[in-house]
Amino acid sequence: MSTEIINSFGLELWHFYVLVVFVGVLQGFINTMAGAGTTVMYSFLSFFGMPVNMINGTVRPGIMFQTAASSIKYYRSNKLALRKGLLLGIPMIIGSVFGAEIAISINEDVFEKIVAIFLLIMLFPMFYNPKKWLEGQSVERQSKTGFWQLLIFTIIGFYGGFLHIGVGIFLLVALVLNAGFDLVHANALKVFLVLMYAPVVLIIFLINGQVDLLVALFATIGNTIGGIIGANMVIKKGSRFVRLFLVIIIIVFSFHLLGIWNLIYQLFS
Repeated sequence: MSTEIINSFGLELWHFYVLVVFVGVLQGFINTMAGAGTTVMYSFLSFFGMPVNMINGTVRPGIMFQTAASSIKYYRSNKLALRKGLLLGIPMIIGSVFGAEIAISINEDVFEKIVAIFLLIMLFPMFYNPKKWLEGQSVERQSKTGFWQLLIFTIIGFYGGFLHIGVGIFLLVALVLNAGFDLVHANALKVFLVLMYAPVVLIIFLINGQVDLLVALFATIGNTIGGIIGANMVIKKGSRFVRLFLVIIIIVFSFHLLGIWNLIYQLFS
């Protein structure tokens, strides 16, 4: 990270790293509660001049430790379907390897716009049949793992390896509408599945020199704290609260990707 850029904002280097920790807490909390929390860290590091491809790698260690802490909490609370997670984790890992390899050099602007449109479309089934999101479906439906389910999670793994931002939302939608889990158990599986592919993707970014290790260290501290807080909140508040939080995050995140917040700011500035 460039000390000159940090100093140009009137900050000392230690100020910057303290901010990284606080932003990391927020990122970990939002990621665990719904998804797209990584947008916060992307925006923060981009503001201080870090290139997007470097940011994409630098956020990965924090994500790994955040999901590890959250997964342990969910497992101890009997909310994590571990066997299902291990089954779905295999296609996630395979997809993430290809996604990370492409992410090393590809331009992400157009891809982000496509993601935003898909996320907004996902709002409709959440309001059309909210019962699926709140109550889940049969144990038999949840334990069944077919070809199409494996394909869906391979594609989501590809996206997670490529960009990661918003992957938690895609996972929640797939785990509720396709695999039949309620939002609390889907949240537990979501963080575990990200944990499954996170180390593999991190290695790819490390090999290609796209991880700022010092920034990643402080982000990891914040991410882990935020992940634990988020997991506790999900367990205590239940599916209805998580669904409301998810709807808000999808709208805010999609508007960010589409540049709508910038347009609103320009209109009123």
